[in-house]
Amino acid sequence: MPDSTGQPHPDRFRLETTADGSQTFFSDEFNQLFHSHFGAHQEADAKFVQVTRLAERAAHRSQITLIDICYGLGYNTAAALTTIWHINPQCRVHWYGLEADRDVPRAAIAANLLNPWPETVRQTLTDLAHAETLDRDIIQARLLIGDARQTITQLRDANLQADAIFLDPFAPPDCPQLWSVEFLTHVAHCLAPDGDLATYSCAAAVRSALIAAGLHIGSTPPIGRNTHGTAARWNPDTLTPLDRRAREHLHTRAAIPYRDPDGTDSADTLRTRRRDEQARSTLEATTRWKKRWRQPPAISTVDGVELKSEMN
Repeated sequence: MPDSTGQPHPDRFRLETTADGSQTFFSDEFNQLFHSHFGAHQEADAKFVQVTRLAERAAHRSQITLIDICYGLGYNTAAALTTIWHINPQCRVHWYGLEADRDVPRAAIAANLLNPWPETVRQTLTDLAHAETLDRDIIQARLLIGDARQTITQLRDANLQADAIFLDPFAPPDCPQLWSVEFLTHVAHCLAPDGDLATYSCAAAVRSALIAAGLHIGSTPPIGRNTHGTAARWNPDTLTPLDRRAREHLHTRAAIPYRDPDGTDSADTLRTRRRDEQARSTLEATTRWKKRWRQPPAISTVDGVELKSEMN
């Protein structure tokens, strides 16, 4: 809750420094950093901006539509706007951000976490965090506060077609509601025919849910010692194919996705439903796949949690 001045209460957000020197918040609720400990700024650029080809789009288009799911501190959008307007200062961005807690972006601004980005970007996101809507020459933006399972339907029902979608919730075992087949199907409906979706996650459950939503998937480059991320598109031609190990992972019990038929179930319900489906499955046990590939049990702060949670 905000304090008496209207600012987010400082005790809710603990700053942590990542390997590239940038800072992020630690979430007590999810017991995770908001970004990879290998580098918050590096992750925003390499795993989201580059994967969705925003520089290439900005060079050839007068407008770009972007959806940022789990907007958080605003790093992914800050990196995106910086890239777009560096290439094409007149490019108009139609932007939609989904965020559960309006205090998070406001706390990031209060802690000066957006200072590394250009003044135009910093001021735009500062105004957006407080007004939640903007309509200016080079940006039209809406920050939608609430459960993303509901706010995504507003964009779907408006037939929004995004050139780029950033999918950046907390890790699937901790926030399964935003990785379910049903949620990702809504997300896919908002992706333009030539659009790109990017996520840091390599979890088999996430990749199988994207496939179930009708998208083709590919691998994205790792950051530091971190694992590969995932790109998804309607057209598979320019995707980097998964390697053999990752393809086999999609045929194990780890690939059974989270399901949320009504879009209202709790995280515990989604986790229990998936465990029950895994227990009934005849797919290969993930422990056997891991043993065959001699994969270490933990690779990174985020993906290590995913792997440990999907061993059975």
